[in-house]
Amino acid sequence: MRILFLGDVMGRAGRRAVSEWLKGLREAWGLDFVVVNGENATGGMGLSGAHAKLLLEAGADVLTLGDHAFDQKDMLQFIGQEPRVLRPINFAKDAPGTGARVFSDARGRKILVAQVLGQVFMKRAFEDPFGQIDTVLKRHVLGGGVQAAIVDMHCEATSEKMAMGHFCDGRASLVVGTHTHVPTADAQLLPGGTGYLTDAGMCGDYLSVIGMEKAEPLRRFVTGMPKARFTPANEEASLCGVFIETDDRSGRAQRIVPVRVGGRLPEQAP
Repeated sequence: MRILFLGDVMGRAGRRAVSEWLKGLREAWGLDFVVVNGENATGGMGLSGAHAKLLLEAGADVLTLGDHAFDQKDMLQFIGQEPRVLRPINFAKDAPGTGARVFSDARGRKILVAQVLGQVFMKRAFEDPFGQIDTVLKRHVLGGGVQAAIVDMHCEATSEKMAMGHFCDGRASLVVGTHTHVPTADAQLLPGGTGYLTDAGMCGDYLSVIGMEKAEPLRRFVTGMPKARFTPANEEASLCGVFIETDDRSGRAQRIVPVRVGGRLPEQAP
């Protein structure tokens, strides 16, 4: 199976990049399944129902969220109506929606997608991510009930993301980090057959401070004083993520390649 995961969509520039390129990439690369993190697609904070529809129509099969899951209030209702949008499994107990679900590709192959929030350096104390993921992976066995399994680890600390990769090795096809908006260079196949990347990066304008216009973040770093709101940068965007190819029988990853298309970053593609 040929699977593409795209990192955090950041504002209008990120939405535009996904809308312009994803359908063409699906065809050119023969993609069977696409997961997109839409965490910051609406104004850099959360995802609205309208923008979720736009990303799904652009070619995403599933959208994942993150710690800003419900910053856009209409998502509280929208997520209950749209099963292709997932919030973290260890979000508030009363949160609507779900954090893990099994989907099917065009050939009927089953793909588990799960998202979980880390705990280190996060603003809120979320429930144990390792116990939550363990329960999900035991329920949906790779190479048994599902032919592929994707875990989106949304957190700050690289160490926590790496620990989740090793924790899931042999039980997931891909463990990929999101949230920090900076693509890492450590794509690898772990010994048990799990593809791993510490952070997929963002789909957004990299002439920025993690997707935000430079002026206000720079002012705050230099002076310690806020003057204006952060606003998403809106020039040419790079599409960033990771591609894996899996074995249908075992569900293990056989190949992993970082993806960067367009924008200012050096291009990488399968």
